[in-house]
Amino acid sequence: MATANKDSNYKMLAAIGVSDKIENKGGRDYLSWAWAWHLLKMQYPDANRTVYEDPTTGLNYFSDGRYAYVKVGITVDGVEHIDYLPVMDHRFKAIPIEGVTSFDVNKTIQRSTTKAIAMHGLGLSLWIGEDTSMMGAEKQEEAPSKKTSREVAKKSDDKIVLEVDSENWSKVLKYIAANKELGLRKIGQNLTSKYKLTTPVKQSLKEAFDKISKEE
Repeated sequence: MATANKDSNYKMLAAIGVSDKIENKGGRDYLSWAWAWHLLKMQYPDANRTVYEDPTTGLNYFSDGRYAYVKVGITVDGVEHIDYLPVMDHRFKAIPIEGVTSFDVNKTIQRSTTKAIAMHGLGLSLWIGEDTSMMGAEKQEEAPSKKTSREVAKKSDDKIVLEVDSENWSKVLKYIAANKELGLRKIGQNLTSKYKLTTPVKQSLKEAFDKISKEE
């Protein structure tokens, strides 16, 4: 069901709700490649996938001599988006090239397929913040950024007590707006990994979610 206006393709796919298709594995939320492909093809039957092969080896992955990565392209209505993804283990750590198996490559291709589809708009919110979250450990070792004395005083059990009148609240509102399709419950669970939510704040989150959800 390709449209004449390619600019609207992204909006159409981004508007498709995937919250009821989300699964969790290893503490991470993800949309299976099968669901992503199904939802895409329902809207664009002519969409196709290209799994690129290394022209030198003929294999369906590439290598820099130390690690491996795959290259997957998804074409929708004549527009191709390509994703490059390292071959990783279950801990999301790159596997040394000598330890890579065909099973590892296949799993990475499927995950890369989902990411390439997401670049067209379908389920993209699942990937928002992924790069920064994977850098979390490094960030903790860096010199702490300047914080107000109020924020420092409110930090408890390695979590910041979220307050409606704090500068963190605006960040939370932006997060809600970008991830509203996940639903209030899931958003609240994600926020608790960083913030300590009091009962009044939970109520404010609900009100903010309801308001943002109605704004289109």
